[in-house]
Amino acid sequence: MKPLIVFFLLTIALTAGAQTDRQGIYFKGEHHPASPLPQFEATRDWLPAPIYDEDPKLVMTYWKAWELAFNHFHQPTPENGFISQFIDAAFNDNIFLWDTAFMTMFCNVANGIVPGIHSLDNFYVKQHESGEISREINRTTGIDFAPWINRERKPLFSRWGFNTGPGPVAIHYAGRETPEPPPSLTLDALDHPVLAWAELESFSFTGDTSRLRAVREPLVRYYEALKKYLRQGNGLYVTDWAGMDNSPRNPFLSGGGTGVDISAEMVMFARQLGVLDGITGTGDPQRWDREADSLAEQINRYMWDPDRRFYFDCSLAGTRTPVKTIAAFWTLLGGVATRDQAAALEAELRNPRTFGRIHPVPSCSADEPGYVSRGGYWRGAVWPSTNTMVIRGLQQYGYRDLAREIAMKHIHAVAEICATTGTIWENYAPDSVAPGRHENGEPVVRDMVGWSGIGPILYFLEFAVGLKPDAANNILNWEIRSPMRSGCERFRFNGHVISLVATPQHGEKKTHISVKTDGPFTLKVTRDGTTIKESIPKGALELDIP
Repeated sequence: MKPLIVFFLLTIALTAGAQTDRQGIYFKGEHHPASPLPQFEATRDWLPAPIYDEDPKLVMTYWKAWELAFNHFHQPTPENGFISQFIDAAFNDNIFLWDTAFMTMFCNVANGIVPGIHSLDNFYVKQHESGEISREINRTTGIDFAPWINRERKPLFSRWGFNTGPGPVAIHYAGRETPEPPPSLTLDALDHPVLAWAELESFSFTGDTSRLRAVREPLVRYYEALKKYLRQGNGLYVTDWAGMDNSPRNPFLSGGGTGVDISAEMVMFARQLGVLDGITGTGDPQRWDREADSLAEQINRYMWDPDRRFYFDCSLAGTRTPVKTIAAFWTLLGGVATRDQAAALEAELRNPRTFGRIHPVPSCSADEPGYVSRGGYWRGAVWPSTNTMVIRGLQQYGYRDLAREIAMKHIHAVAEICATTGTIWENYAPDSVAPGRHENGEPVVRDMVGWSGIGPILYFLEFAVGLKPDAANNILNWEIRSPMRSGCERFRFNGHVISLVATPQHGEKKTHISVKTDGPFTLKVTRDGTTIKESIPKGALELDIP
């Protein structure tokens, strides 16, 4: 029988009888009316336009990233049941929750003129009554990716396993009862709960509390579903190959081992639900803090190795596994690590023998036997998603200089590679300035914007130009580091459209700033260790700072 026929029959079999539960019942957000998709050339003059005389190559890569992103916008259709235009990873015929969450982060800078945070609405309206959300949904039909549907109604299992051979592999619960009823999805579909993080990143640009109220119940239901089905008896959370596809850690997780990434992500999720409840005045923020602290204690008890001074996954038997991966750094973003543990992680990021490579941060430590210097996907490749996690985690613990150093190395590497190859790639090699390659030497996906837009767009504006909004307080933070003219025209936050230009006056040892805005806000400028605050009225303003 021909392979295409086999795949077609398999898809019918996997889908048959599936998804009979009610979906999308917890999301009360807006269904967006049909409108033409934005086109790059027609929209370019509305997008934020960075000014960075120090390195025009970064500006060129910024615009290339947007050009590619516009090729990957899509419409909802009656057939797929989606409710908003969306940006897609352009990886295959499916939309991916993990990818989409990171894509919203760079789309935030053009909120209101490109599909961004509302791309996640298409996942909320496909949420199962159990609270589960599939990480992968067919773009045409709106149905969960067929192999991830638990059509057998078995207890939790991984259909594609742990890179130890053909699946499926049953998940064994140690020290707790098997949850009932069985999940709607397989373990392959349930990884990386980053939705609340994406929502709060968006909130920093928009200050839209109504959005947070609309997504609160779907997020809480999602959290509870993961807690029900993925939590082991020791309180930690199980994962499989889908956390990091071909990572050398995967065989050690088989059958119910727990991942430091998913466990720390659940701490992060709980803390972010507490923040969300505090912003919206709903729920009980202290409940989420208690849950987060309890899980963080278990992670530090079971997953921290005091001799190797690093976090490791745990096997089903509860012993720490030997493979050192980027998963450990989720403990920073989750607020799991103590100050001493965070210092040890920071040292590893600077260590050239492990994670401090030419292009940081590799997904697998360079001193592991499974490391691949050209990338090898999750055996060493540099991924924009996990780099973003590392950067935000470092910022949370006060390691702002290292966070910026990693971000700047990434955007310079992406710009150099874009200049030589003409495009942006799915991931990158850690030990050279080159696109990533699979283990077999094949190149990864090109034109990947996709989440790879997060570096040349978001990192560029935040770490090179220096702009970081705080919409809830109507403050725009601007850290000016460039010795040359820098700024941004049409920067968007909190409903404002603002143009800012900083021009150093070298002979006078001061910087001249020009501001134009359609609404009042507070500008907080930092340069050479000095910070000033200025109340900027609607209109135009000129000022000098030391």
